[in-house]
Amino acid sequence: MKKIFLAFIITISTPSPAQQSAIFKIRKYRISYLDESIKETSGLSLMNGKLYTFNDSGNSPELFELDKTTGAIVSTLKINGKNKDWEALTNDGQYFYIGDFGNNSGTRKDLEIYKIPFNGLSEHVSMSLISFEYPEQKEFVPKNTFTDFDAEAMIYLNGKIHLFTKEWNSKSTTHYVIDPNDPAKQQARKTESFKTNFVVTDASYFDKKLYLVGYTKKTEVFLNIFTETDPGQFFKEKPVRYYLGSALSIGQIEGIAADETGIYISGEKFHSPLGGSKQSLYFIPKDKLK
Repeated sequence: MKKIFLAFIITISTPSPAQQSAIFKIRKYRISYLDESIKETSGLSLMNGKLYTFNDSGNSPELFELDKTTGAIVSTLKINGKNKDWEALTNDGQYFYIGDFGNNSGTRKDLEIYKIPFNGLSEHVSMSLISFEYPEQKEFVPKNTFTDFDAEAMIYLNGKIHLFTKEWNSKSTTHYVIDPNDPAKQQARKTESFKTNFVVTDASYFDKKLYLVGYTKKTEVFLNIFTETDPGQFFKEKPVRYYLGSALSIGQIEGIAADETGIYISGEKFHSPLGGSKQSLYFIPKDKLK
């Protein structure tokens, strides 16, 4: 689903001191502009050392392998399914999980995660569905960009899918746990919440660190890095918080993937009356973020 989050912006501001954000502008870490065929890149995932992305709603149901040094498309995996509103991508080393749960209006009752066996990128593959609902959601009245039951971020950890909501109204994120092996429609289990003051658009996990990226309606892009204090628990301690720049210069940030070398970040093409930026891929070496 398209994210028109700048419709009412009049001025651009830098983060206020009260937010206690270190400034780390990622523009200089751009690897390249991405191909026009993935101008709506909406998630990133590293699997077996390779980097993958996809487009969000209204696009073909495909995964793209990207060259990590140039950002070029290496190959394409065509999925036998429909891209209703793909928003998040993760994997367990054997299966990809695609979150088809974009819900900007808060009305969807068909929230799904597609479980896709990794067979290489040369053939069509089939997928199974993981269906879920938020037990706290009691009404489905359209509240475009005001609902707290939207999501664009998930990771796979300890045999479970961990989902992090995109709360337009509360400017927080809630951590839910989902069983990837349950064939029945299930209720996502709420575990913890955190006041981010931005809407979360993707997540990654590596070496006991949770990485959450997102933006504000003022085009401010942020990265929060949390430490895992207990297995699958992240919000007991305050995160390290970085201001990465404005969407006007770095794109609408929608993807993040971390490994032992550093952090990959992707932004979809962004445009507004105030300016914009092309779809981009960034890489921050591990030693640059302390």
